[in-house]
Order: sequence, then C-alpha cells, then structure tokens
Amino acid sequence: MARKPGSKSEFVFFDVIYEDGATRSNRRVPREILSGLDGDEPARAFLEEQDREIALRSGHPMAAIKTVRRS
Repeated sequence: MARKPGSKSEFVFFDVIYEDGATRSNRRVPREILSGLDGDEPARAFLEEQDREIALRSGHPMAAIKTVRRS
C-alpha cells in the first residue's frame, strides 16, 4: 500500500564531511535515534560506528568526521 503524502519516513539523511575534505551525501540514520534532547549528536555517533565497521571490513582506515548536517 502506498504511503500517505507527508507521512514520516523511517530515516533522516545527513551529509558527512570528513577531516580530509571528502564528502558523503545522503547517509541514512534511523529517525528513532534522533528523538531525544541531544539533537543530531546521536547521528554523528551512529555514522562513526558505521564508518568503523566499513573500515574493518574493507581494511582501509576512514578519516575522522569533521561535520555532520542534515541533507
């Protein structure tokens, strides 16, 4: 069944800028972890954890995250 217009999605999209200048757009973060008083700070922790997992699997270290902002 199609969603009603204006219904909330399950994810919020973020643009991530790394210390080395690289940018990754539209990184998905579950909306449920952003519902607290911490604002978007939980998104940063979630994305850092994803980056750690990616680095472990790929064998290539990821640069540190400089900025996270909503897309």
